[in-house]
Amino acid sequence: MADVSDTINEVLEHASESRLNSIIALLVAITATFMALCNVKDGNIVQGMQQAQANAVDQWSYYQAKGMKQNLAEATLDELQLQRAMLTDPKFAPMLDAKIVSYQKQVKKYEKEKADIRKEAEGDQKQYDALNFHDDQFDMSEACLSVAIALFGVTALTKKRWLLAVASTFMFFGVLFGLAGFFGWTIHPDFLAKFLS
Repeated sequence: MADVSDTINEVLEHASESRLNSIIALLVAITATFMALCNVKDGNIVQGMQQAQANAVDQWSYYQAKGMKQNLAEATLDELQLQRAMLTDPKFAPMLDAKIVSYQKQVKKYEKEKADIRKEAEGDQKQYDALNFHDDQFDMSEACLSVAIALFGVTALTKKRWLLAVASTFMFFGVLFGLAGFFGWTIHPDFLAKFLS
């Protein structure tokens, strides 16, 4: 009778382990699939960040070039105005006045162009920051999902059900951050992002 009871208990225990392993296998498959989707999206976001950063650098370089041109035009304008003030022969005055007007126009043109370039560069920086926000979400999603998969593996080996709960918690947060990245939710792991950067 004891042998039959032991055999039944062993079969029930094995069935329970098999069910646990089936649950773990299903959760690992779901987690890995979601993590792969998040990695694809994160890769696209990183490419967008690189493009936004390159655009911002280009615009700031262009802004500096316009500033140098503006400084040169202002210096030339100052020199011409000084020459005009010192001029005693009236036949040269109209030529200098025309040059002064020309450089005054250039200075105003560069001021306007610099303002437009500055606005575009700041827009590129804002785009980079917005993409970086979502990149952090996907990075945190990947980290949580990786920990979850590792814990699922340990759970399968140790048969500790409480580890399944811990692994599922990491999976939950990984999925939450991944969905936040996909749908543009404002959930952001600021404290962890600062700690890990």
